[in-house]
Amino acid sequence: MAKATPTPDNTPASFETALAELETIVKSLEGGQNGLPLEESLSAYQRGMNLLRYCQDALVAAEQKIQILEKDNLRDFTPASDE
Repeated sequence: MAKATPTPDNTPASFETALAELETIVKSLEGGQNGLPLEESLSAYQRGMNLLRYCQDALVAAEQKIQILEKDNLRDFTPASDE
């Protein structure tokens, strides 16, 4: 399993890095690739859960920034008409 270059505290360098590593873990666990031993599978699952939380937190933070930028005046998207 390819590992992303984590920061010293094992936090991913970026959202994209975390997402890529998470996708790799999910594919590995879903596909049963390499017949991982139970302990390695559990470790990969735990890492995946940590990455999932990191990604969710990053998305929440991005949404909050957008709301601040929009001054909480978010509105439904209405496509321009072709009239």
